[in-house]
Amino acid sequence: METEINCRYANILLDYWFKRSFGTEINKRLMILLLREIIPEADVEDISYGNKEHPNPFPDYHGVIFDIECISSDGSRFIVEIQLAQQKWFMERALYYSSFAVQEQLERGVDSYEFMPVYFIGLMDFSFHNDSEGRFLYRYELVEMDSGEPMTDRLRYYFLELPNVKSISEKSSDLEKLCYALHNMAALKSRPKEMQAEIFELLFNSAEIAKFTPEEKIKYEHDMTTDRDIRNQIAFSREQGLKEGIEKGIEKGIEKGASEERMRIMSVLRSEGVPEDIISKLQG
Repeated sequence: METEINCRYANILLDYWFKRSFGTEINKRLMILLLREIIPEADVEDISYGNKEHPNPFPDYHGVIFDIECISSDGSRFIVEIQLAQQKWFMERALYYSSFAVQEQLERGVDSYEFMPVYFIGLMDFSFHNDSEGRFLYRYELVEMDSGEPMTDRLRYYFLELPNVKSISEKSSDLEKLCYALHNMAALKSRPKEMQAEIFELLFNSAEIAKFTPEEKIKYEHDMTTDRDIRNQIAFSREQGLKEGIEKGIEKGIEKGASEERMRIMSVLRSEGVPEDIISKLQG
């Protein structure tokens, strides 16, 4: 039985739907174009998809599961992660994930630490930096702290804060337009006229719900319901936390006010020559 979905395009930032659009062989071209937009210096020509599950070499510790990992024809590795909700340690997680892509390239028993470049791409559906100027792309690498000289060019990190692109125009870069599309896809009624490049044709085609199978439509409706429930739970928890914080703040304010008034009274008693032992008894 099909369900009624009141939008034209799917929210492809949801886990399964992002992997459907960017992590399958049928949509490989879309992933190549995405990598070219974010990391033009990598000069990606072709890719193959890697294994998403990476066991920890230490048996008592957990491994990791990448959203998408792909390997370019020259051996460079790209880890692509979607993060919908704000997470304090997301950048530290990026470092941890990239370590797996490095160590799995090293041969055991071989005294060599040469590995092909590893690029981590974080697509964040929240603003981490709260940049008032609307900056949306942040790029990191390991550098010498005083001179800025790179320690290595084989570890690089790219974070795109999608909500920071508030609007687009003909003059916007394709990467800006891409961020806007990913963040607003489910609310769009049609493909904006500013988005005519190949990457947008493929992107909107992959997200069009009318082209989903009946089974995919049912799954999408279920995923959207689950996502709404989770967001409502987070919003409720934040509201309750704020309410409790305000109440505790008021209580502390009252206690502080009472304490200050008590100290003022004791000061007046001292100025009137009341003995300290009596003041101490009054203070309890």
